[in-house]
Amino acid sequence: MIKNLIGIILFLSIATTAISETIAPSPAEIQGSAEMQFLLGVTYYNGEGVRQDYAKAAGWYEKAAAQDHAGAQFNLGVMYHRGEGVRQDYAKAAEWLEKAAAQDSAGAQLLLGMMYHNGEGVRQDYAKAAEWLEKAAAQDVAGAQFALGRMYRFGEGVRQDYAKAIEWYKKAAAQDSAGAQFALGVMYYYGEGVRQNLATAKEWFGKVCDNGLQIGCDYYRNLNTKQ
Repeated sequence: MIKNLIGIILFLSIATTAISETIAPSPAEIQGSAEMQFLLGVTYYNGEGVRQDYAKAAGWYEKAAAQDHAGAQFNLGVMYHRGEGVRQDYAKAAEWLEKAAAQDSAGAQLLLGMMYHNGEGVRQDYAKAAEWLEKAAAQDVAGAQFALGRMYRFGEGVRQDYAKAIEWYKKAAAQDSAGAQFALGVMYYYGEGVRQNLATAKEWFGKVCDNGLQIGCDYYRNLNTKQ
């Protein structure tokens, strides 16, 4: 029986080694595959099965990004923006995000739009901000829809248009964006670009309150005392 157990253990050991050698990519395969490099970056960034190491993550993302991998370009842009594993550099962040955004990365379009809006690593340009945010918003990114609504509301980089502001705010609010819900509440409360409607304002403030923002609860309570 002991001989049988030893035989089974030996067989499993050999089989495991064979499978490992079959599955594990060679260094040459890794160097040539942008997807493998990207996945290694994700592995080191999240610390999955290895010690978390932002510097190594950035190194692998850089290799994949150089091969035009949009996901790696976006992640690398984010790391330069935050200063994770690399020295914070808004200009480099914008450079990598632009490459990813050109490949239709919605996350890159959103962040790049906000960088143009705030003048981070690029010259402040509301028109370019609106252009990138519109692309992200068209991909149903709530943050971009909210930001675009605000730009139409205040005429930043676009002609002021309350109807479009409300349209984008409502798209973001439908995705539970508390900021968009609050903006809609304020616009209906004060009659900003729309006919004043306290019942509609109260409805939006109620949603904001449900999302945990005290200011929405305050407005909702105030309207309750008026009605």
